[in-house]
Amino acid sequence: MESTIDQPERRGLKKGLYLIPSLFTAANVLMGFFALMGALRGFQLVFIGTDAALAAAAVHFDEAAIAIGWAVLFDSLDGRIARMTKTTTEIGVQLDSIADVVTFGIAPTILAYAWGYGAALADGTNAHKIGWFISFMYLMCGGFRLARFNVQSTRPRILAEGTVKLDKKSFIGLPIPAAAAVIAAIIHYNPKPLVEYQESLLYSVLTMALVAALGMLMVSTIRYSSFKTAGTKRRSPRLLILAVAAMATLIWLYSRYMLLILAVGYASHGILFRLLALFRRKPEPRPITELD
Repeated sequence: MESTIDQPERRGLKKGLYLIPSLFTAANVLMGFFALMGALRGFQLVFIGTDAALAAAAVHFDEAAIAIGWAVLFDSLDGRIARMTKTTTEIGVQLDSIADVVTFGIAPTILAYAWGYGAALADGTNAHKIGWFISFMYLMCGGFRLARFNVQSTRPRILAEGTVKLDKKSFIGLPIPAAAAVIAAIIHYNPKPLVEYQESLLYSVLTMALVAALGMLMVSTIRYSSFKTAGTKRRSPRLLILAVAAMATLIWLYSRYMLLILAVGYASHGILFRLLALFRRKPEPRPITELD
């Protein structure tokens, strides 16, 4: 009798667990929408041009960048929670990809455009058109990156000649949340609109080059650590907890510096490892003898 009474409660608890990853995905979308609204409002204030309006625009850009940072955290947790609770669903996977397109594809491009070259470059000029084109291509690269990841996740084998086999320890190409984090970290470090600087043209060109480079990294075959195996060993959970606690404290105290270092460091480590692999000496072939 006792087991039959407890069974419906356990089923209800199991059904409730399926909502937890979706709630984190919903929070991801909310942060992306907040970042979009902040970028649009900041862009509006930039064109007013007064000191008060520019100062208010910097606040909106900073809040939008912080929202993208929170979205990165929510995105990293929803998948882990789904795997830990064994509540992964096909709808959840597709919803997560759609959320990533909004939060890490559209939001950072609009934010970079509004904060940087969209306002600093004269409308209708070739430089402004190039900036518009680069923003669009970043979005397309991000969408392709998500599509490739979904296909490789559901079919972990070689799909065609030259396609890299899926490795759970690493990502193929820069993940789109990491690319968005680089843009958000730079704007959080300096939310002041580029139009206020005398070297606004130079900074705009550098920002466009960064957005273009991030787009190319997303569709590249450079490997990036996934950290999915972190904390799986016996001793590593304690070290992982200490590392996370220390990292969270440093981010709380020095968010502008720490987030920039973490975002740029992660985006750069894949390139660094690829360069080291290229310069690593290959073993010389053994000479063929008569005995062979």
